[in-house]
Amino acid sequence: MRILWAGMAALTLLGMVGCRSAYVEADVKNTSGAPVSLVEVDYPSASFGVESLAAGATYHYRFKILGEGATKIVWTDATRKEHSVAGPRLQEGQQGTLTVTIAGGSAVWEPVLK
Repeated sequence: MRILWAGMAALTLLGMVGCRSAYVEADVKNTSGAPVSLVEVDYPSASFGVESLAAGATYHYRFKILGEGATKIVWTDATRKEHSVAGPRLQEGQQGTLTVTIAGGSAVWEPVLK
């Protein structure tokens, strides 16, 4: 009986070690040459952001996609002008990396997701 319980416990632990949640490693880079503020990235069912991002700085965030839908980045430049750039559609279960580079009044999205 003890061998049976030990075997079941070992199988349970092996199963738990193999399970991983799908997540996205995101970076928001500011290459605009000036600080930006009120940076917000919207993705399906949530958003993340940072109050300010210095010129040349990168903000890192990790998230899980729940549901599916569009992405968007919104930020305010040094002249207090708000910018908004649509990004790719994301689907639940995708994982990988997502880089958004703010360059002046525009943004470049680089998704590497599977």
